[in-house]
Amino acid sequence: MGDLLFALVALPLVATPLIYLIGRTVPGWPAAPRAVALVTLAVMWVIFVALTFAAPMEIALGNVVLHLDPLGQLFVALALAAGTAAVIYSGPYVVHEAGLNKYYALLVALIGALIGVACSRDLFNLWVWFEAVVVSSYLLVMFYLDDGLTLEAGVKYLVQSAAGTGFALLGIALVLAQTGTLDLAGISESALDPAATLAAGALFVVAFGIKVGLVPLHTWLPDAYTRSPGPISALLAAVVGKAGLIALLRALAGLHGEALSWGLVLMTLGVLSILVGNLLALRQKEVKRLLAYSSVSQIGFILLGLGIGMYAGRAAGLQAGLLHLINHGIMKGLAFLAAGALVYNLFSRQGDRVPLRIDDLAGTGRRFPLVAAALTIALLSLAGMPPLAGFMSKWQILAAGLDVHSGLVDALVVFAALNSVLSLAYYLPVINAMYKPAAVEFTGATISLPLALRAPMAFLAVFVVVVGVWPAVLTALTEPASAQLAALFGG
Repeated sequence: MGDLLFALVALPLVATPLIYLIGRTVPGWPAAPRAVALVTLAVMWVIFVALTFAAPMEIALGNVVLHLDPLGQLFVALALAAGTAAVIYSGPYVVHEAGLNKYYALLVALIGALIGVACSRDLFNLWVWFEAVVVSSYLLVMFYLDDGLTLEAGVKYLVQSAAGTGFALLGIALVLAQTGTLDLAGISESALDPAATLAAGALFVVAFGIKVGLVPLHTWLPDAYTRSPGPISALLAAVVGKAGLIALLRALAGLHGEALSWGLVLMTLGVLSILVGNLLALRQKEVKRLLAYSSVSQIGFILLGLGIGMYAGRAAGLQAGLLHLINHGIMKGLAFLAAGALVYNLFSRQGDRVPLRIDDLAGTGRRFPLVAAALTIALLSLAGMPPLAGFMSKWQILAAGLDVHSGLVDALVVFAALNSVLSLAYYLPVINAMYKPAAVEFTGATISLPLALRAPMAFLAVFVVVVGVWPAVLTALTEPASAQLAALFGG
């Protein structure tokens, strides 16, 4: 089984240059890079399914140790699902763009780097893999190089990511100086100076919080999400930001002596992100920008659930936070894919160079009923409306908080619940705009949406409904991962 784990991490690294070279050598077959990417992902799925039937495992490659534990399995499943949907969807969406070999090579490289983050067992390699995530995602954000706003978004992403890199290295250096090791298990067994522990933890919160998009470290996120191609926006929202959260949890888990403080910190940052994300989303007139600020708010709910679990030592809070992590990835991925499909239809396949405004949505519910239905399901689920996935995970977070019987936690839970209701103030206008009659009746021919665009949306929409009705379908992923985190943080 160790060989399978090695293959899971190594395969995308081998496939990345292969995809690029195939695209260069057979330019007359633009679908070739995508075909190789899909075959690579299919093999990775087979390997991952085989690994899920094994106990947590690790393999040593010299001084580098790869370790796939329950938290890693949860994240790999999300990364493969979101990555596969993005590659399938990208086919017709970017077919007319130049540089498809680089596009698909970077997509596979990004998925491989995400898996590397999930399998890292020491702080240095966790940082290396995370930087690979940042570099590959940065290049994908910059795919429309001839667009000035895209360049501006890329610069913001690069500068703030570089700042996060610096903070992460300072935190790693401080931990190494205190413990003499970077192995996460070894760090947790070491005697740590409380002041150094708090300082290292604060550095990691800032470093990885930038990548997650926590308030007030979120300012790069709206531009990057808005100016990226539709499939890349979906992948950024669904899984790339979550990589920062996984890295943060692994880093803080080694600093076990301050678990209570980290729970309080995460809860505080969570409710702040919920409020600020909601308030900023209320002002938006562009659909993708609204969804980007909504992601800031939704990340806050994930942090609230995880923080409750760490603060009170309750696995239920951790499991609810992880459930919302998966649900948000699927819901927000669906929302961005549906928005991209509307751009594809409304603007004659011009792609995201033309921003989709809420005012542009009038009449789309009648012209494109399946896409409008998918976006409606995604938005209602994000708002926490039953019986959809977002309601179920938010409800479990709130229930876990009330079960703590703490005045502070109760206040934070009530605040989060009110903010969930507030989010309807910007989700409902989008839904209303789609089903509002257009000012000028459309008389032209409706573009037939390709199957490669419809299939990922249909799958994700069904998933949102199924998880809302039957959340236990994800218990096999969330329960072992929450038990692992509870043990790491002393719950």
